[in-house]
Amino acid sequence: MALTFYGYPNCGTCKKATKWLDEHNVSYSYVHIVEEPPTKQNIKQLVEKSGFPAKKFFNTSGKKYRELGLKDKVVAVSDEELFEILASDGMLIKRPIVTDGKKVTVGFKEADFANTWS
Repeated sequence: MALTFYGYPNCGTCKKATKWLDEHNVSYSYVHIVEEPPTKQNIKQLVEKSGFPAKKFFNTSGKKYRELGLKDKVVAVSDEELFEILASDGMLIKRPIVTDGKKVTVGFKEADFANTWS
C-alpha cells in the first residue's frame, strides 16, 4: 500500500508520524505541504474520504491561522470557501495528512495510525 504523506519537515508531529511509518515498514511518498500544497480539488477529496468536517483540516494552533483571524470565519463560510482557504497556504493545513486514496488520517495519533495503516 503506497501512501501519500502531506507534511512539513520542521513539524514535530510529522516527525513522529514518519518515525511510526518507518518503524512499521509502511512505504509512503512525502509531499512538502508548503512547497506543494494540495489543490482545492485534492482537499475536497481528502475531506470527503476522511468523513471529517472541512474545519478539522485547519491547523488551528498555527501562526498563520491566528494572523488571518480564521477562528470565526471557518464556522461561518461554506465548505467550498474552506477548501479555497486551505489550498491557498499549506501552513493553514493540519498535518500530517496521510492517504492511500481511499482512507485518510489527519494529524497523528498512534492508535489511529495502527488501526488505519498497519
